[in-house]
Amino acid sequence: MSLRSYDGPTLTLVVNPTAGRGRARRWLPRVATALLTGLPGANLRVFQTTSFADARLRTIAAVEGARPQVEGRRPDALLVMGGDGMMHLGLNAAAGTDVPLGLIPSGRGNDFCRGAGVPRETMAAVQAIVEGVTQRIDLMEATGDLVGGAERRWVGSIVSTGYDSRVNHRTNQLSWSLGGLSYAWTALAELAVFEPVRYRLVIDGVHREQSAMLVAVGNAGYFGGGMWACPRADVTDGLLDVTIVNPVSRMTLLRLLPAMFTGGFVKDPAVELMRASEVIVDGDGLWGMADGEDLGRVPLHLRAVPEQVSLYTS
Repeated sequence: MSLRSYDGPTLTLVVNPTAGRGRARRWLPRVATALLTGLPGANLRVFQTTSFADARLRTIAAVEGARPQVEGRRPDALLVMGGDGMMHLGLNAAAGTDVPLGLIPSGRGNDFCRGAGVPRETMAAVQAIVEGVTQRIDLMEATGDLVGGAERRWVGSIVSTGYDSRVNHRTNQLSWSLGGLSYAWTALAELAVFEPVRYRLVIDGVHREQSAMLVAVGNAGYFGGGMWACPRADVTDGLLDVTIVNPVSRMTLLRLLPAMFTGGFVKDPAVELMRASEVIVDGDGLWGMADGEDLGRVPLHLRAVPEQVSLYTS
């Protein structure tokens, strides 16, 4: 493309209008106005999605249709607005490309934004996109028997199994919402019936068989509406963070739950922290969740892949 044919960047904004109990729909006019005002030469295309499948196709089409960047000019970009599910779709569409990704949080948890240095306040995130500063960050590659028959999924935050996975899945099934408190409520409800599960792990080639309350493998550190499951995670270090909570009583786990929002739970002797390039998670009757979405049954092969996506950050 020549400089003469350049008519400004195309910004494709894919929105889940129901995110945050309709918060995304209410904020959309203000977001669109701020983008057009801040980037007066931009072409803004807005799609309000009707389903997860529709959102996935819209994000993929936006990346595939992005024009090659012209030196000295602002590139075409994919913007997603909603909760962690929308962020997950955006990451999977833009991974491995040069198309920058803008995240506009308006959901219940906004965990990936929290862990990746993207502002969690809606209009502050829009301002970061307007300013145009990007950072290339790592993602986690997940392969295995994945939902929908996918060969691979990219994960921004955490792959959870065990207690954390069951809390996540149970929260997704709620017919009502308490916002971020939904996770805390289901954590308490699940605690009443949860027993340690048997894991078979391979961490950088080292085999481990053990029981545990949970094994969380993170690229960024948060899940479940602000639970800091991997408090040492860094999206630019080229490594995965692994948090293992060894078997404890229900009363001990209940005591640890509030400290998961601060990261203080890692001081407990039952908690192990480690870093690895590759992790295989297997076990009895385990199901993986990734960025708050269903991932698939174990075994799951998880691998750190450096500098896979460009994010607009503050």
